[in-house]
Amino acid sequence: MHCPFCKHSDTRVLDSRVADDGGSIRRRRSCQLCEKRFTTIEQMQLMVVKRSGATEAFDRDKAVAGVAKACKGRPVSADDLARLGQDVEDALRLAGHAEIPAHDVGLAILEPLRALDEVAYLRFASVYKSFASADDFAAEIASMMAAEAEEKFANATLRDERTTN
Repeated sequence: MHCPFCKHSDTRVLDSRVADDGGSIRRRRSCQLCEKRFTTIEQMQLMVVKRSGATEAFDRDKAVAGVAKACKGRPVSADDLARLGQDVEDALRLAGHAEIPAHDVGLAILEPLRALDEVAYLRFASVYKSFASADDFAAEIASMMAAEAEEKFANATLRDERTTN
């Protein structure tokens, strides 16, 4: 590690702490030459394995850009997209793998996008899941409606249990 002040290559670690719920390590360092102190943060680099077998670093902005296309014309703010990007990256990091198949990145996007905007979800899913016909859209909508009905039933059951206890 080079000192940011004098560019000397010999620095000493004074303190190391886990930061960001285990997602990174914060190190307090001291330069052996100029004796100035500085902090570094080490973070695991997520790598995406593409279908071709090539790997590239995960780029949150690239993932958000793809979602932004699906959200075009929808009431979704830039802040909403930034939060979705952070949620996706957090989910991928929590998986604990340094290399993630591109398919899994798409899967990690689907659920938060569905919660954000169902129309944008359908747009994104139609490309991601390679919808070939209107029947594919109808099947996905039916699946969404069934999941929503299950959720409403579960919430109603939970409320009933709370009122009876």
